[in-house]
Amino acid sequence: MWKFNLLVFLLFTGSFNASSISGQSRHIKNACSEQEITESGESLTNALNYLESICGKDGIKKIHILKSGKTIYQGTESEFVQNVWSCTKSFTSTVLSLLVAEGKCSLDDKVNKFIPELKNHYPDLTFRHLTTHTSGYKAKGDDAAGGHGQSSTPFQPSPEPLFAPGSEFRYWDSAMNLFAKALTVVAGEPIESYFKRKVADPIGMNNNGWNWKDFGEFDGITVNGGAGNKGRGIHISATEIAKFGQLFLNRGKWNGKQIIPEKWIEEATSPQIEKLIPGDTTPYGFNWWTSGLFPDAPKGTFAAKGFNNNVCLIIPEIDIVVVRLGLDGNIDDEKWNRFIKLLMQVDWNQ
Repeated sequence: MWKFNLLVFLLFTGSFNASSISGQSRHIKNACSEQEITESGESLTNALNYLESICGKDGIKKIHILKSGKTIYQGTESEFVQNVWSCTKSFTSTVLSLLVAEGKCSLDDKVNKFIPELKNHYPDLTFRHLTTHTSGYKAKGDDAAGGHGQSSTPFQPSPEPLFAPGSEFRYWDSAMNLFAKALTVVAGEPIESYFKRKVADPIGMNNNGWNWKDFGEFDGITVNGGAGNKGRGIHISATEIAKFGQLFLNRGKWNGKQIIPEKWIEEATSPQIEKLIPGDTTPYGFNWWTSGLFPDAPKGTFAAKGFNNNVCLIIPEIDIVVVRLGLDGNIDDEKWNRFIKLLMQVDWNQ
């Protein structure tokens, strides 16, 4: 096991803002064996040691933890900006929430209203289908690219859908990139600039700590990636994505102002698939994974997850946001489940 440094903060009260990120450095003890950790999981140090032990070479250098809106642990590389892959999807659906709130579109609007070339083969496709991975959309080139919708031409619809919209759940990146293009048309501007104005700036996200990569211009407007694949999604630091997670933990409110509608937060972070497909219990909301992904997590738990073990985990029951970023390979959800179990054993009053 290797040693690691964290910045430790003991600021457990008040609302989160950029100025709250300060404190003193501290060494955490070397990680214990999994058996020792499991038998004595009463401290946050213990939980972090376990997390460090199951991660790849990046360990928990790019970690940021908020408790009650204040930073309590910050890794030595928590301000390093990197690709977070499918965590991008949670940002994309957030743009939809704001456009719906403005009355510019609705969850059940047909997407061909904004992208006419979908009328022939995807006439019933809605925004609800796109934000729940139940669209059936397939782009030209998806079959040859393999994987889950990795076409280099995601905006060119295949004449052969994967399935009828709303009949199956299938995680599909081309559909998410099409989603972003549709949102761009609705917004009338790149979704990066829209998100910046509506969310990032109001919650104090550092402009140098995040950016949103794109596919270039289409019809004169830059189209940002909606899926996070091919390097064309959100690139961000743990510190900045923690603010995004805190906004969701706050039920969309920041310093007394409702940034994202609370009703949207409730729906986005609770299971939606079975409402569309009876009997399908996939733990997925509006581009957020829900608590069923982690069997021992409290019911309110939800997470954004991306390739290379990039995770923004929110547990409302203990008022906590945990962000872990890296470039070092995936770990299975059962290990995250064990980490959550250790967090639930922490005596937060000590």
